[in-house]
This record gives sequence, C-alpha cells and structure tokens, in this order.
Amino acid sequence: MNPTACILVIGNEILSGRTQDVNVQYLARRLSELGITLSEVRIIPDRRDIIVTTLCDVRARFDQVFTTGGIGPTHDDITAPCVAEAFGVPWVPHPETFRLLEAHFPPGEFNAARQRMATLPQGATPITNSVSIAPGFSIGNVHVLAGVPRIMQAMFESLAPTLPHGTPVTSRSWYALELFEGTLAAGLSDIQDAHPDLDIGSYPFRRPDGRRGVALVSKGLDRAAVLAAAQATHDLIARLGFTPLEGEPPP
Repeated sequence: MNPTACILVIGNEILSGRTQDVNVQYLARRLSELGITLSEVRIIPDRRDIIVTTLCDVRARFDQVFTTGGIGPTHDDITAPCVAEAFGVPWVPHPETFRLLEAHFPPGEFNAARQRMATLPQGATPITNSVSIAPGFSIGNVHVLAGVPRIMQAMFESLAPTLPHGTPVTSRSWYALELFEGTLAAGLSDIQDAHPDLDIGSYPFRRPDGRRGVALVSKGLDRAAVLAAAQATHDLIARLGFTPLEGEPPP
C-alpha cells in the first residue's frame, strides 16, 4: 500500500473566495508522482479550535499531512502555534531560524512580527526554500508549508526527498470530440468492472470554439492494467464511431 496523505488548506481568504487556491493541484500531482496517495483535502478557516481539532484528527488517520497557509508575520497567521498545541508542545523561538532571519533583515527591522516566523513548535524541523528566507517546518507526520504558491512549491521540493515514497501512479487518457457521456456510459462501466483496482473516469469538456467532447482517463498503480484499460477506452471510442485522440484535450 502506498502512503496516504491529507492536505489542509488553511485560510479565511480561501473560504471567502477572495483568493483562489492553486496549491492543491500542484501538491496532488507531485504526491502522485512520488507514490503518495492523496486521500482527502479540507479547507478550514483561521480559527484556533478548528485547526487544532482537525490536525489531531487527520494526523491520526493519514500517513502524511500537508498544511498550506497561515505561517506569515501577521496576527491571523496562527497555523504554527496551533500545530504546537495539537502536538502538546510549546511554541518557542527556533534558535537557528532566529539567527538566520535576524541576519537577513537590516538592523532594527527584525521586529516582533517577523520574529513570529522564527517561532516553531518545540522539536520541529525547518523546511527551507529557495524563494524566501522564512521556513516551513515538519513535526511528526505534519508538514507545514506557506500559502504563497511559489514559496509553497519551493518548500515542497525541499521536503520531497525526505518523504516516504511508494509506487508512482500511471495515467493514460483518450478523448473524442462530439462524444458525450450518455453515449459511452454503459461501455465505460463494463471497462471499470473489468479493472476494479483502477480509477477510470470520464470528464466532459467544452473548448473555446464551442466544440464539446469527453476525455476518458485510466489511472492506477499497476502499469500493465492501466495500459490495458486505456486501450479498452480507445476501442470503446472507436466502436462508437468517433476518433480517439490521445492525451488531454487542448484548451
């Protein structure tokens, strides 16, 4: 079995619609490449009780937990102290990170707000990044990442080599123009029944020029089975009188 993972997106700005989350897509793709099964994603507000309760729940149920958001210098960046509370440890200055940030800012500018970014749960390991100086951190099976996408990605790439890896997911896609789900549903159900261990999905699309169609995606851990299922979806499209096109439909 591959390791399992949960992503917690933390931030009122996501729930309000003010900010569009793009981190989940990146993390989902990279976890799949590492052979880590993303089993759940939750979006929760910047509320201490909810963050602590949710962390205690998911870290017990999943092998790895990734959080995004809430580790900046402002009053509403409360993820780090909440993680400390969830683990039952103090939230304290991390000496190495404190020295690093103090040296980074001009004299007199490493103020109390910025010192929050050098304050971690006791026992946490910093996650460095190549974009900004302030780190994320790991404690137990929880990995706390920034909400800013470019910084989050840099943190994850720094963290990735240390994560337990599994079997990467294999995925193959075919699509057809002017083919609709109602036409292929029965045949696609037969393919799924023949490959119960795979995820086989149909995804309707509409292109900017108005042309519509459907993409059929087969994915799973057994490469041979994925290729067999993908061939079956190809043959289904052809049998229905449409032209199978490999890959994802262009925008």
